[in-house]
Amino acid sequence: MMTNPMVQPEILFAAGVLFFAYFIRGIAGFGSALISVPLLALFFPVSQVVPLVGLLDWLASVSQGLPNRRLIRWPDLLPLLPFTVLGVSSGLYLHTVLAPGSLLLALSIFILLYAVYALLPFPPLHGGRWLAGPAGLLGGMVGALFGTGGPFYVIYLTLRKLDKTEFRTTIATVFVIDGLCRIVGFSLSGFYTLRILALGAGIVPLGAFALWLGGRVHLRISHAVFVRLVSIILLGSGIALLVKAFTI
Repeated sequence: MMTNPMVQPEILFAAGVLFFAYFIRGIAGFGSALISVPLLALFFPVSQVVPLVGLLDWLASVSQGLPNRRLIRWPDLLPLLPFTVLGVSSGLYLHTVLAPGSLLLALSIFILLYAVYALLPFPPLHGGRWLAGPAGLLGGMVGALFGTGGPFYVIYLTLRKLDKTEFRTTIATVFVIDGLCRIVGFSLSGFYTLRILALGAGIVPLGAFALWLGGRVHLRISHAVFVRLVSIILLGSGIALLVKAFTI
C-alpha cells in the first residue's frame, strides 16, 4: 500500500487484520471496514487504505446481498439513496483538501465515539424514515473519508425494526449502492493505482474464505459477546490512532 517496499511483518499484519475483519463481516453482515481501516491506518496511509477496503467491502456486499434480494426493505432503503450520494460527494471533496494528520485525527475520534456508543447499554428505540436523511448523508461522507460509514446505516435500519434476515439483506444492499458510488468517485479522483488493484485482487481469496468461515459460525456466537468484543477492539485501535495522529 505504500510506495516503498513493505517488510514482511507489515504484510502479515495486514493479512491478519483483513482476515479477521471479513470473518467478523461474515458473522454480522457488517463491520469489516470498522475493524480493518483503523488498524491498517496504523502502518499505511489512510488515502490508500480506504479505497482498497472500499473495493473489498463492495465485493463482500454483493456476495451477501444478492442471494436474498427479495427480502430487501425498499421502502426503508430508497429514502437513503439521494442523501448517500450527496454524502459520498462531500467526503471525496474533503479527501482532497484535508491533511493526512487531520484525517487520522478525525478517524480516531469517530472510532472512539462509536466504540463507546456500542459499549453503553442504550434502550431499544424506534425512528421514522425521516432519519434516512442524516443517516445517508453522514454514512456516505464518513464512508468516503474513512470507509467506515456503516454505523449510521446500521443505526437507521435498527431503528426501523427490521427482522434479522431483512436487516442483513438490506444493509448489504445499502453497502452495494454506497460502495459503488465510492468506487466511481475514487476512480475518477485517481485513487485506484495498479498497485492497489493488484493488492485487492490478491486479497480477494483470503477475504472470501474469511466471509465463508464467518457465515458458518455466526449462529454459534452470542450477539452480545460479539458486539462487546468488537467494541473493545475498536476502542483500542481508536486510542492507538489518536496517539499516532499527534505524533506524525
